[in-house]
Amino acid sequence: MGKKRLATSDSASNEGAKKAEKASRRRSLSYGILYVRSTYNNTALSIADEKGNIVLWSSSGALGFKGAKKGTPFAAAKVGETLAEKAAVLGLKEVSVVVSGVGSGRESAIRGFISKGVMVKKIKDATPVPHNGPRPPKPRRV
Repeated sequence: MGKKRLATSDSASNEGAKKAEKASRRRSLSYGILYVRSTYNNTALSIADEKGNIVLWSSSGALGFKGAKKGTPFAAAKVGETLAEKAAVLGLKEVSVVVSGVGSGRESAIRGFISKGVMVKKIKDATPVPHNGPRPPKPRRV
């Protein structure tokens, strides 16, 4: 059993910083599509480019909220704020918003995103609505 080699913290952090800087230089985004998926249990936001490729994403679970707190409007607002800060690094100026789901974090996620200075061009609600649903069960025979 020989000595284990450990990478020095200076070289490891240097490489990570260079990669992040190179990626941010390569990707610049002035317009994007913000997808808000709000359920009773969680709120997830993602930013896509004009072609529909996801560039950034975040959710209330990813921020450290657990259990019933993930579905709250406060958690959704925090998700919107953190995603807007990430998007500012890429140079995002305006977005179109597509909202789906019936959770309580729908509106507050958008408000949190707007609070960081990103313009919202339009908001579209894409929540699936059943027109009649499945066939009901047969009556119970006793």
